[in-house]
Amino acid sequence: MAPRKALPDLYAFEQKLYSDYGYNWVCGVDEAGRGPLAGPVFAAAVILPKDFTIEGLNDSKKLSEKKREALYEKIIEKAVAYKICSVDEGQIDRINILAASLLAMKTAVEGLSIRPDVAFIDGNRVPDLEMPAVPVVKGDGQSASIAAASILAKVARDRFMLELDRQYPQYSFAKHKGYPTKEHYRLIGEYGVSPVHRKSFLKNLNAHLKKVENS
Repeated sequence: MAPRKALPDLYAFEQKLYSDYGYNWVCGVDEAGRGPLAGPVFAAAVILPKDFTIEGLNDSKKLSEKKREALYEKIIEKAVAYKICSVDEGQIDRINILAASLLAMKTAVEGLSIRPDVAFIDGNRVPDLEMPAVPVVKGDGQSASIAAASILAKVARDRFMLELDRQYPQYSFAKHKGYPTKEHYRLIGEYGVSPVHRKSFLKNLNAHLKKVENS
């Protein structure tokens, strides 16, 4: 399968690393769910095969849900190694969302069946890893392996939020996935804070509820 012509650099990123530095395995890492008011933050680490492309691979935020789901299956089928991990809302409240995101990424990389030579992390912060960890700002639009990780993390988290929706149907988690929409705030105002909400994200809840009422 050949990559889309519109995204040549997505695959060139890894190929240059393999050719210029002689790496055996390059790992891409990304997270999903830093901004929501409820549920865990997820992270994924992916090592893609050398000289192999997946048609349509892109930053998960630029893909439809249907496309993400299809690519998710292709990635887990073709990846040399992958791992998806999460940190729940209770831990997020205890250590803060940044630390929780880094913990999820660290756990994902360390859980890979193959130890990568280097890990490229989406964003400007990196977890403490045994191998070199390199931050790549907007990496999910530059690196195939980071883009793949972004898809795995996003789809895994969305699926988890569907499970929470079945447990707490009054909050419509299936619709907004826990993000701070007006509807989500309205439902929190009506039904209260659930066990899966991030309490540290709701310190200014009354102010948000007033905004919803006045909008």
